[in-house]
Amino acid sequence: MTPLIIGLTGGIGSGKSTVADAFVVAGATLVDTDAIAHALTAPGGEAMPALQACFGPGIVTPEGALDRTAMRERVFADAAARAQLEAVLHPLIRAQALAACVAATGPYVLLAVPLLVETGAYREQCDRILVVDCPESLQVQRVMARNGLAAQQVEAIMAAQASRGARLAAADDVLLNDGETDLIDLQVYRLHRKYLGLAAEKLKASC
Repeated sequence: MTPLIIGLTGGIGSGKSTVADAFVVAGATLVDTDAIAHALTAPGGEAMPALQACFGPGIVTPEGALDRTAMRERVFADAAARAQLEAVLHPLIRAQALAACVAATGPYVLLAVPLLVETGAYREQCDRILVVDCPESLQVQRVMARNGLAAQQVEAIMAAQASRGARLAAADDVLLNDGETDLIDLQVYRLHRKYLGLAAEKLKASC
């Protein structure tokens, strides 16, 4: 039986990783599509032969991994190249993510998908959608500090993602991450208890 799956998403700089870590401490199983994508594009990764065949050796580092900077520059202004990249990566990520969900041993799964709202690809597998939310000005500050980008660069990335309003409209649950650690822990605790109850109901209904 597939466990209760909570789709976790949020805009860049919203603090999804911090929230995910808190849920793992509480006992949830985390399936992170970003981590899966990194493994697929590491040296010897399953996606690397197809990516090199599509884009040539210029997107491969000397170690054999995907050169993310080169790939980002290649697809940023080229919709066809982006579609090629997604056609290679997304089916592999999806297959591994869903297999990990089925194999999970925790009471429920937190399926972290940064672009869940944008792609809609995982919605039918999720029992609920949890959006990590924060003010857009705080997103910009966090990404500038973390990645060393200019404000305009961060804003361009945000503009390519779903709007804050669109994410909130898609949410079943919202966790506010405005920098107050105690507030995050309290919200995670409440949601964890809620998800344990829903997981038990799903298990009972399947018996």
